[in-house]
Amino acid sequence: MNEHSKYRRLLDACKGLPAMPTAVVHPCDTAAIDGAVGAARLGLIAPILVGPRKKIEEAAKKADVDISAYPIIDVEHSHAAADKAVELVLQGRAEALMKGSLHTDELMAAVVKREGGLRTSRRISHCFVMDVPSYEHTLIISDAAINIQPTLEDKMHIVQNAVDLAHAMGNDDVRVAILSAMETVNPKVLSTVEAAALCKMADRGQITGATLDGPLALDNAISLSAAQIKKIDSPVAGRANVLIVPDLEAGNMLAKSLSFLAGADAAGIVLGAKVPIILTSRADSEITRLASCAVAALVARARRESVAKAVG
Repeated sequence: MNEHSKYRRLLDACKGLPAMPTAVVHPCDTAAIDGAVGAARLGLIAPILVGPRKKIEEAAKKADVDISAYPIIDVEHSHAAADKAVELVLQGRAEALMKGSLHTDELMAAVVKREGGLRTSRRISHCFVMDVPSYEHTLIISDAAINIQPTLEDKMHIVQNAVDLAHAMGNDDVRVAILSAMETVNPKVLSTVEAAALCKMADRGQITGATLDGPLALDNAISLSAAQIKKIDSPVAGRANVLIVPDLEAGNMLAKSLSFLAGADAAGIVLGAKVPIILTSRADSEITRLASCAVAALVARARRESVAKAVG
């Protein structure tokens, strides 16, 4: 399979879409400013640079990129940048947020504020969109960055956010594996009990848009031969394209294992807020940063279409 073929399909899916107005929060290092400008060059985003003007301009000079075409909103520090970016969304001036050179916790603190934040009725959750060279499908892994020990109710939202993301990316056949250490329900292992409950929730229409199965161990979620050896007859086993992990630690280790042992790339996005939030890392490759922006653009398009349908 061609290198980054799955990410390139995402970028192709964004061709023809209008550039998404995006508040880039505190882009004060070379990686952050270069990522924002690179996405703008491809027409994925229309960046609004929010942070200390002097630091932004210094970062652009160091990265050797021209930012003269992009508005800069000059604020004092990273906390103020996060607050101002949220304000831009509430004013309708931005359709997405993009993390710059500040901690994720700092950005999310502004997003989840009870007053003046970007909360919705959904639990906010994170998804990695993984391009694993040896795996046929794009893999969505959730939640590996926001919810530390999610409750069953949290997991219901985490699953629905991931399913909606898969649909926004153009996937009509969403197959969700609820992961545990085993594929049988064991009352002593809470994740297996919650996996079974989530599957029943899907049967009852509390989670929609996907086929769920679980508990499934990782091997029989993504390997058809492993599923067949265990005699698991399921439309999900061996064919999963969404993996729901028991907790943040498991998700973080799974995603990093794929990245560092299997050569995978991990685009990051936060869902469940009023707009998609693009999370990038300084270690991300250029194609991964672009893929994160492409995913957010597709989510924003799906949101616009949903609103238009509701109004119509």
